[in-house]
Amino acid sequence: MLLLIPPLLLLLIISVKFIYTNIYLPFKIKKHFAKQGVRGPSYNLIYGNSEEIKNLIKTAVSKPIQDFCHDVLDRVLPHYYKWSGRYGKTLLFWFGSKPTLIFVEPDMIKEVLVSNSGSIGKEAFNPLSKQLFGQGLVGLQGEKWAVHRKIASLAFTMERVKAWVPEIVASTMNELKKWEEENGGKDEFEMDVHKALHKLSADIISRVAFGSSFEQGKHIFELQDKQTILTLQANRNVYIPGFRFLPTRNNRMMSNLENEIRESVRRLIVKNSKLSGTSRNLLTLLMGDNEQNEEGLGVEEVIDECKTFYFAGKETSANLLSWAIVLLAMHPEWQNRTREEVFRVCKNNAVPTAENLNEFKLVSITVKLFTSCVLLFDGGNIGFPWITMILYETMRLYPPVVMLTRHASKNVKLGSLDVPAHTQFNLPILAVHHDTEIWGQDANEFNPERFSQPRKHLASYFPFGLGPRICVGQNLAMVEAKLILAMIIRRFTLTVSPSYVHAPIFSWTLEPQYGAQILFRRVI
Repeated sequence: MLLLIPPLLLLLIISVKFIYTNIYLPFKIKKHFAKQGVRGPSYNLIYGNSEEIKNLIKTAVSKPIQDFCHDVLDRVLPHYYKWSGRYGKTLLFWFGSKPTLIFVEPDMIKEVLVSNSGSIGKEAFNPLSKQLFGQGLVGLQGEKWAVHRKIASLAFTMERVKAWVPEIVASTMNELKKWEEENGGKDEFEMDVHKALHKLSADIISRVAFGSSFEQGKHIFELQDKQTILTLQANRNVYIPGFRFLPTRNNRMMSNLENEIRESVRRLIVKNSKLSGTSRNLLTLLMGDNEQNEEGLGVEEVIDECKTFYFAGKETSANLLSWAIVLLAMHPEWQNRTREEVFRVCKNNAVPTAENLNEFKLVSITVKLFTSCVLLFDGGNIGFPWITMILYETMRLYPPVVMLTRHASKNVKLGSLDVPAHTQFNLPILAVHHDTEIWGQDANEFNPERFSQPRKHLASYFPFGLGPRICVGQNLAMVEAKLILAMIIRRFTLTVSPSYVHAPIFSWTLEPQYGAQILFRRVI
């Protein structure tokens, strides 16, 4: 009998811990929020509401949106759409046994992202998600994050980004030429611009990161695409500790992909390190090649940052441009305004340059910076060009990242709410950007001119995030998007193809589920 005591005691400890974590705590937390008027869907043992979320998403994406309507919340975030209609805009739901508070109130969002940085941090990735993003800026915390952030910030200054303009322009010109050649040199042709822009974005990232071409980095992107699919599938399920060590088919595939990606990036690093010290690509900057003589990152750390940059940079830029082109194809009056601006700035049909980027402006006024986005690069005089306003409005209606997550490390006060430690926060960017109380009754309409006026609240618009963890690559993202859009518009008129199906879907980023089929007609 004595030999049975330790196993029985262990079983008792496990049982008590399970009951405490999965039954007692959820009941206590739900009661705590209910007293404050915050309700939500019922808690289900072990899975929480994750199965309902998956089923709602599956149903939502099974049918497209009719008539090119931009009211897409019920399709992209169907769980929030359903629950907010029933329980209010601030509600509590459960991912496994983790309580998750979701809200759209700008003051509360600002508190989470800006004002409570000491008690609210980034929600940690589960071990499977870490493989996709590496141990880069997106997932790091504390002092290590601060070191990586400082080095990455030096690499993405506006001066650095402007130096990459020739590479962006050259890559874009080559891609547009390929579009025409692949369609037999016709003046009119149809193409899925979403696929084409992913390839273009990948080529630009390869040039900026490694001074190489898409072909040299192509293998990495192909591997990451496979890794993305597997990680997304795993991320939508409640993670069971230790599950990644089981020899399942998916786990073996993910492990092999991770090893191959890291080795491929490592080979590019070794190859690049042999180049002249005058190289100013991202890789050399991360490794410490900067005027401030700051110490750079180690090889494994650079691999992690490059994995993040490869994935996040390609996905967000390509999807932003895809939606911008779809919107311009839907709204020819804005397309015409933009083309006139491009011809005015780029005289004699010249391509855009770093020097004339600032000339894409209609008015120039001095304002306080109300938004988190990059405006123009001319100090206090902030212009609002057509292209910039179109990109801002695109990111309002179709933000590449539709939600942010954070985690309370200790008890915090948000507005009138007392929030216990270990509560997760889910900040639905898409819902905030479409909220009629914030943006008016035309919140679901395409109206770039709304950005000719500064926003009233910092947290009413945050496509790049807010606060200390605001996207470090936003300068590059905006410059790249402006240049590519200007070069496409100067060369082609755009019309939505009859084969286009309006079906935005959220995977890691917001993308057109069935592609973006556009009719191109050559202008020059």
